[in-house]
Amino acid sequence: MNPIQVEIYRHLFSSIAEEMGVTLMRSAFSPNIKERRDFSCALFDAHGEMVAQAAHIPVHLGSTAMSVDAARLAFKPEDGTHVILNDPYAGGTHLPDITLVTPVFDDSENLRFFVANRAHHADVGGISAGSLPLSKHIDDEGIRIPPTLLTDDVVEQICAASRTPDERRGDLTAQIAANLRGAQRLKEQMRSIGAIELAQNAAQLLAFSESYMRSVLREFGDGSWTFEDVMDSDGHGGGPYPIRCDLTLADGALTADFRGAPRQVDGPINVPKAVTVSAVLYVVRCLAPPELPSNGGYMRCVKILTTPGSLFDAEFPAPVAIGNVETSQRITDVVFGALAQGFPNEVPAASCGSMNNITIGGRDADGKPFAYYETIGGGSGAMCGGHGASGIQTHMTNTLNTPVEALENAYPFRLERYSLRPNSGGAGKWRGGDGIVRAYRFTSDATVTVMTERRVSQPYGLEGGAPGAPGRNRLIRDGQITELPDKHTFDVFDGDVVEILTPGGGGFGSPV
Repeated sequence: MNPIQVEIYRHLFSSIAEEMGVTLMRSAFSPNIKERRDFSCALFDAHGEMVAQAAHIPVHLGSTAMSVDAARLAFKPEDGTHVILNDPYAGGTHLPDITLVTPVFDDSENLRFFVANRAHHADVGGISAGSLPLSKHIDDEGIRIPPTLLTDDVVEQICAASRTPDERRGDLTAQIAANLRGAQRLKEQMRSIGAIELAQNAAQLLAFSESYMRSVLREFGDGSWTFEDVMDSDGHGGGPYPIRCDLTLADGALTADFRGAPRQVDGPINVPKAVTVSAVLYVVRCLAPPELPSNGGYMRCVKILTTPGSLFDAEFPAPVAIGNVETSQRITDVVFGALAQGFPNEVPAASCGSMNNITIGGRDADGKPFAYYETIGGGSGAMCGGHGASGIQTHMTNTLNTPVEALENAYPFRLERYSLRPNSGGAGKWRGGDGIVRAYRFTSDATVTVMTERRVSQPYGLEGGAPGAPGRNRLIRDGQITELPDKHTFDVFDGDVVEILTPGGGGFGSPV
């Protein structure tokens, strides 16, 4: 495949995935999907290898292939069917992330592709609104769906488990619409180009990406490095927990060894292996130029070693609600940190290291239940030659903020403050980016859950740069400020303010 063909087919396949995403975003009911764009879309070949992805959420995209594998192995693909799942032990991430997988056949009824999308639903049940609870068992976190053929009855089961069933029904319908659009576009291309030819070009695109990535890794050279960091807590009194990566580069291949990880813990910071895979693949993709097609080809160059039943390869019944959003960030930190040992001027300092999750649930003035979820950005790490960006989503998340107007229109609370957090980035020759201050004033009673990290540990600096400031969570009631734990569920009342101060990024280089 020559460079022109690579670019043609890269654009063709990725544009279909992007169109799926536009369909999902515009059709969805919940602000989390239509405003924050907490979803991802991708195309896969008949063997379940990813052909193309849209520029959506890193933590979704590396793991979705494992969900596609689970779906295609559970059921013989048939035209007109969809498989739905969210099971973390079957390629999923956490229960709010629901994946829909649809086979695509040519006009001769030969299976050629799969299309899939994954969307974060604002509530799928569980012991607290938003389905990111301080859980001790996977069943505390909501409805768990193994690979299942999608039917009207299954949709109703999911809706019945949720505090906001109408919103779930609307978002699920949007996911179906997105896959149908992707399947339609692939069938049009198969009729135009030829089904066999299109599948062959997909295979060649995968082979090109593998070859390209191996050449990139060979340019870095061979070596082995180790880096350690910590997770602050599991929310149930455990922690800090050491996080370590032993990284090896050899002959155009990268091996990330996490077999020294702690056993799975009581609280919901465990991650299924799919999340560990996603985090490592994200880092590897960052090493290559933008022109590398992001597909399963470059993933062939990566080997990830874990121990089943550990923090990085959780098994039933381990809770995993926030591993996907918090532990995944620390995995990127230790992999980047290991690379920085060998290539000190090529790797940035640590970014804020938390998605700073907040979920809010209750009933509005009309008695209607609501459930809201969002992540909050922070500071990115500085690197040789550049300051870190301030107030930005980093690494494993790629969502937007919820616009103030959309939030206040939909929910019984308002934003009292939304600003950068001055001087929270680490000092250095190049400064880390500053975090964010986001304050919510409540106009009715509600239950709030904050799930955060880097409230004790700090995002590391590199080459003499200072670490970023740790985050803080605060409740302000009647003028009195109460410092909140990093992971906490609590009730709020009319007039209360919850303030989230997110971490800054690490600095790079000794201050001049």
